[in-house]
Amino acid sequence: MEFANKTAIVTGAAQGIGFELCRQLAAGGAGVILNDLDPALAQTAATTINTQFPGRVYAVGGDCSNPEVIRQLVQAAVDQYGRLDIAIANAGITLFGDFLDYSPEAFYKVLQVNLGGSFFLAQAAAQQMKAQGSGGSILFMSSVTGHLAHKGLVAYGMTKAALEMLARNLVIELSGYGININAIAPGATLTERTQADPEYAAKWEKITPGGRPATVDDIARTALFLVHEQSRHINGQHIVIDGGWSCVGVQPD
Repeated sequence: MEFANKTAIVTGAAQGIGFELCRQLAAGGAGVILNDLDPALAQTAATTINTQFPGRVYAVGGDCSNPEVIRQLVQAAVDQYGRLDIAIANAGITLFGDFLDYSPEAFYKVLQVNLGGSFFLAQAAAQQMKAQGSGGSILFMSSVTGHLAHKGLVAYGMTKAALEMLARNLVIELSGYGININAIAPGATLTERTQADPEYAAKWEKITPGGRPATVDDIARTALFLVHEQSRHINGQHIVIDGGWSCVGVQPD
C-alpha cells in the first residue's frame, strides 16, 4: 500500500501503458482518475480495475488537450478523493509522415496533444498541489524518439524531446512548492496498438540489446518509482527505458 492516501491523475489510460499505470497505482492504494479520449473505453478500463481494487479508480472521458477537460480531471480528483498528489501526462498521439509532405493539420494536432495536454495538465495539477501545501509529483511521457531520430516521426520526436526540457524548466517554477517533475522515455513497448503488427515483437527482439521490447509493466514500474515520495529528490530528470536500444541505434527494417 505504498500509495495509500494518495490521489493520481493519468491521461490516455484506457489501454496500454496508461492502463497499467492506473492498475499499479490502484494496487498500491491510490485513488486514480483515469482519463481517456473515449469515455466508454475509460469507463470499461476503470470498471476492470475496480473489479480487483474496488472504488480505487474513477473514469473521466474527454480530450486532455482541452484545458477545460484538464480542469475537470483535477476537480474530479478533489471531489472523489479529496486531494491530488500525482499527475502523469501519459496521453499522446503518433502521426507518421514524411517531412516534405507533412501537413500543418497533423503538425499542430501532435503539438496540441503531446505538448499542450502535458503543459496544461502540469499547470492545473501544480495549482492544486500548491493550494494543498503538501507538494506532489508530475511525470511526463517522453519517448526514445526524442533522443534518436526515427523515420517518419519528425514532429512526434520533437514534441517528446520538448517534454524533457519542460520538466527541466519546471524545476525552477515548482520546486519551491515541494513538487518534483520528471520524464520517462519508453522505447519499443508491447501494447495493444503495437501488437496489432504481427512482426513487431520479433523485429524489436532482434535489434534490442536486452533481447526484447519493453512490457507495460517495465514502463509502469519506472514511472511509479519516480512519482513515489521516496524519489522526491529526483527532479528535472529523464530515464530512457528501451533495453539499451538507444545505445546502439539500429534502425528497424
